[in-house]
Amino acid sequence: MRKRLMRHARPWLVAIGILLIWEIGCRVASVPSFVLPRPIQVMAAMFEFREALLSNSLHTLFTTMIGFAIAVAVGILLGAAVGTSTAVYEAIYPTLIAFNAIPKVALVPVIVIWCGIGTLPAIITAATLAFFPIVVNVATGLATVEPELRDVLRSLGATRYESLSKVGIPRSLPYLFASLKIAVTLAFIGSVIAETVAANSGIGFLMMSAASNFEVPLVFAGLIVLAIMSVIIYLLCSALERRTTGWAFRGQLVS
Repeated sequence: MRKRLMRHARPWLVAIGILLIWEIGCRVASVPSFVLPRPIQVMAAMFEFREALLSNSLHTLFTTMIGFAIAVAVGILLGAAVGTSTAVYEAIYPTLIAFNAIPKVALVPVIVIWCGIGTLPAIITAATLAFFPIVVNVATGLATVEPELRDVLRSLGATRYESLSKVGIPRSLPYLFASLKIAVTLAFIGSVIAETVAANSGIGFLMMSAASNFEVPLVFAGLIVLAIMSVIIYLLCSALERRTTGWAFRGQLVS
C-alpha cells in the first residue's frame, strides 16, 4: 500500500518541485513577467481568462480527437497492409518515410490553400502528424510474429485471415497502444501548429493572440492547459492498454 501511494505521489512531487524552483528562481533573479512569468502569475491568468481558455481548449480537444481518430483508422489499415504483405511494404513504406520527413509546418500553408481557414486544417494536420507511429508499430507487431507459430497455424489448417485475427492482431496490440500514446501527443502538436497559422479559435489561436498583446502569462496558461489535456488522454490510453494487453507485460508496470 505504501509503495503504491509513493508511486502515485512521485509525479506530483516532481511537478510541485519544478513549480517551486520556477517561482523562487523568477523572484530571486527578478525576471520580468513578459519574459518568464511566475507560476502564480500564470495561475492568475488562468483564472482571469478561464472562459476563453475553456472554450478554446474544448475546440482544440475536438479537432485533435477527430484528427487522432482519422490517424488511428488510417494507421491501422496501412500498418496491417505493410506488416502482412512484402509487396505492399516495398511499394508503400519508402513513400511513407519520405512523407513523414516533410516538416508539417511547411504543409500547413498548402492545406490552408486547399481547405481555407478554420477547423479542417487543424484536423488534417493532427492526422498527418499522428498516423506514422501507428503505421510503423502495427506493421512491426504483425511482421514480428514468430515463424514457428505461423508454421503451427498453417499445419493446423488455419487460413491467412484466421492467423491474422487470432494471432497477428493480438500480437500487435502492445505495439499499437505504445504508438497511440505517442500519436495522441503528436496530434495535439499538429492541431496547435495549424491553429497558430490559420484559425480563428483554439488554444494555438489564443496563444498567438496573447503573444501579440504581450500577455505572456496567458501564453503559459495555454501551454499548461495543453499539457494537462495531453496527459489526460495519455492516461486514458494507458488505462485502456492495461485492460486489453495486461497479459503481454506479465506483471510489469504499463507506462
